[in-house]
Amino acid sequence: MPTTILDLAQVIRSKNAGPFEITFDILFESAANYQRVKKSAVITPALIAKLYRISNNQVLVCRAYDPAQAIKITIRRPVSSGDLGDSDVYGCQQHVPLTAIEVPD
Repeated sequence: MPTTILDLAQVIRSKNAGPFEITFDILFESAANYQRVKKSAVITPALIAKLYRISNNQVLVCRAYDPAQAIKITIRRPVSSGDLGDSDVYGCQQHVPLTAIEVPD
């Protein structure tokens, strides 16, 4: 069975970063797990765009943040928070597609 980001991360969460963006945090308790994911380079703007069915230019941030042992991602919201058609006003349920990312050995 493949290893997923869910197996390696301690916290995977999403939240609004203002009304027009959603930010994601993938936090690791273990330095070894963080380094494994970082060195795999599996989490890319192209992968995030594919998972969220958005264009690459809508992925604003996708980078490792060493001091926090975290991967930070920010995307433009497809619909601004609270607008007609918005299904998650707080952006707190948008992290789920990240949990299935497979990390190579």
